[in-house]
Amino acid sequence: MLSFHRTYFPRAALIFSFFLIAPSGVRQARAAEIDGAKAYRHCMDLAISAPRKGFDVALSWEGVGGGDAARHCAAAAMMGLGMYDEAAKRFTDLAQNIKASADFKARLLGHAAQADMLANKPAQAQAVLDAALKLSPNDTGLRVDRGVARAALGAYWDAIDDFSIALKRNSRLPEAYIFRATAYRYLGSLGLARDDIVRALALDPKNPEGLLESGILKRLSGDLEGARRAWVAVVLAAPGSPAARSAQQNIERMDVHIKAPANKP
Repeated sequence: MLSFHRTYFPRAALIFSFFLIAPSGVRQARAAEIDGAKAYRHCMDLAISAPRKGFDVALSWEGVGGGDAARHCAAAAMMGLGMYDEAAKRFTDLAQNIKASADFKARLLGHAAQADMLANKPAQAQAVLDAALKLSPNDTGLRVDRGVARAALGAYWDAIDDFSIALKRNSRLPEAYIFRATAYRYLGSLGLARDDIVRALALDPKNPEGLLESGILKRLSGDLEGARRAWVAVVLAAPGSPAARSAQQNIERMDVHIKAPANKP
């Protein structure tokens, strides 16, 4: 079964260019700007690939004036270390204290919400995302994230509203179609769910979560061979992934059900 969950990936290039958001009136030398950008990229690369080392580097960098960039890197490393509660707190603190645009603060709150979701705290994630969307109401990523949090709380129609708003702003979001399809399935609206999966796979034919959901819908409609093909495609497209593990489990459960002898009267 497809769960309502988004994977956190720090996006260094998209998130921070600290030498561009220095407080008004502060002018850094070009060499210092380049050094700061390099230090940030290096720290964030470690936060993703070797989070323990990334965290140590972030602390050392903060101690010599790394400032908000170092604190952000430390929070990202904590995500990689599974320290979700502390990561959420640090992202939130950074969003509240950094001198930056409203959209930028909202993205930091989005990271805090992702940490809350990984900590299995969807209600807290929704509250954080409510605040983020007040700062940046047109951010489709935040809108999808709040839909995920709402769905995790069982508020499927509210989740569908968020996914639909995101798709009105950008119709090329396979992830939003997939999440909306899953919400429709939980509500028993299988036709609408199938329509969304068709749209998602048209945009991204090898999307593992989309193929997984497609298989579930085929199984529910009685198309066992179609379900098997979809789930095998998940395993081939993303071996070792959570979606692939779910697909393999679904295949095994279906096989057991098919092979089980009928009960004698």
